[in-house]
Amino acid sequence: MSITEKQTNGSKIAYFSMEIGLKDDIPTFSGGLGILAGDTIKSGADLNLPLVAVTLIYHKGYFKQDIDDRGRQIESPAIWDPSELMKMAPEKVNVTIEGRNVYIQAWVYFVKSPKGGEVPVIFLDTNLPENSEEDRELTYHLYGRDDNYRIKQEVILGIGGVKMLKMLGFQIKKYHMNEGHAAFLTLELLHQLKNDLEDASDETSMWDFETVKELCVFTTHTPVDAGHDRFSYDLYRSVIGEYFPENILRELAGEENLNMTLLALNLSNDVNGVAKKHGEVSQNMFPGYKINSITNGVHSYTWTCDSFKKLFDKYIPGWANEPELFVRTDMIPHNELWNAHSEAKKILINYVNSLQAVNMDYETLTIGFARRFATYKRASLIFNDLERLERIASGKIQLIFAGKAHPKDEGGKKLIEDIFSYSDKLKGKINIVFINNYNMETALKIVSGVDVWLNNPIRPLEASGTSGMKAAHNGVLNFSVLDGWWIEGHIEGDTGWSIGPESTEIAPDDNANEIDTNDLYNKLEKIIIPTFYQDRDKWINMMKSAIGKNAYYFNTHRMMLRYVTEAYIK
Repeated sequence: MSITEKQTNGSKIAYFSMEIGLKDDIPTFSGGLGILAGDTIKSGADLNLPLVAVTLIYHKGYFKQDIDDRGRQIESPAIWDPSELMKMAPEKVNVTIEGRNVYIQAWVYFVKSPKGGEVPVIFLDTNLPENSEEDRELTYHLYGRDDNYRIKQEVILGIGGVKMLKMLGFQIKKYHMNEGHAAFLTLELLHQLKNDLEDASDETSMWDFETVKELCVFTTHTPVDAGHDRFSYDLYRSVIGEYFPENILRELAGEENLNMTLLALNLSNDVNGVAKKHGEVSQNMFPGYKINSITNGVHSYTWTCDSFKKLFDKYIPGWANEPELFVRTDMIPHNELWNAHSEAKKILINYVNSLQAVNMDYETLTIGFARRFATYKRASLIFNDLERLERIASGKIQLIFAGKAHPKDEGGKKLIEDIFSYSDKLKGKINIVFINNYNMETALKIVSGVDVWLNNPIRPLEASGTSGMKAAHNGVLNFSVLDGWWIEGHIEGDTGWSIGPESTEIAPDDNANEIDTNDLYNKLEKIIIPTFYQDRDKWINMMKSAIGKNAYYFNTHRMMLRYVTEAYIK
């Protein structure tokens, strides 16, 4: 099914994201940013919003992860066939890269809601016969290769995406950039709005900056300076040539190098971070700009396991499309809530035991840690003092890890090896397992099947962190550093527990490891383990609070309604 005239009727919000995670069969995502984009689109369909999404197709995906017996990550392409899931539209556009015309076609996939709404997702593809082999490969890999490859992909996404939407007949009211990767779309909009070229009194007045600002919404996700895409102007000239005047671009995107975040900031009237704290950190990183915050969420129906779906259907009908109804969680009987959790936990433990001979059991307190393996997320923090951990938790906890390290992130890969090493050292005392090739299906099993969700990044480097929101939808308690969303969702001893002090930093603290490790061990020993084994009623009441106070708010339905009222309909 391609785009019909009916589907392009009316003005739309165009949502641009370098990665979009809709389901495992479409491996065009690497982690939280892509899953957030997918959840955003699903809520857009549920709420019947006039949304269209744009991304790249990535024929070889992010990567398929294998782990050898020493914990070393081995990457291979995640090859898939888009034609089995979507249709290619006949329309073509082109962009100029290194002086060549690079042609782009679009695969179209429709995200459909049971409520009747649908959102078309446009997957841009350069793997066409008329392109050179080098250009055909530009839509092969997500986050692959080098800056040269990356800037070309961002040209395709931003410039090619705007052209494709126009070619397909969409009328766009707002362009929403999910991170700075799509910021070149602002330059294409300037081109399309340029008028009265001959009558312009100077070069700058050719460009209608104010209209583009009115058209653009920008969400920044990165509280780490190094995480913002920067390209040298030599590379810009080599790849893009004279497409846009460099002297003006330097005013918009930075004098020393082309900063995609600055470009988006300077050409968007509505800018937001993805949690209240992240908004503050971003404001500090980019003083002089007005940066609001709209805290992320997750798509409630996608991230609730089957046993809890049945439970919510019984006691909170309508929850999937009105997550605010989760405030009624108190009416669910304790035993039925615990039974739903036990069913999810049994599914997870059976799955883990089928993969590895670890003999995990259903009754032991099970702690989960699953996310992108970047060093700032400190996957191995719980192992900082093995003797103390063994004394506190031997025979009382079991640990489940999962996640991928970027192929070029040697520090992240080393963390995976460390998990395997600690597993060997604690064998027979604490069961530890690492699940290979983390994906959405595995994620749902883990976030619903563990008892406690562990998250311990270095403050304030977690922009939002949506995995804990998914856990809360399944009554799983968060045990997390006060950063990102957890600052807003945390009520100590009610929705979960904190690790370390309140978040007052706007830059990382070198002493955080020792402070956070001590607090983690103290609460594990004195509060979490005793409560789990000795006070089941309190534990279940906390599970209800996690659902009724966290899932109630931290969902993409609430998030999207805020975007509508605060950014889209201005």
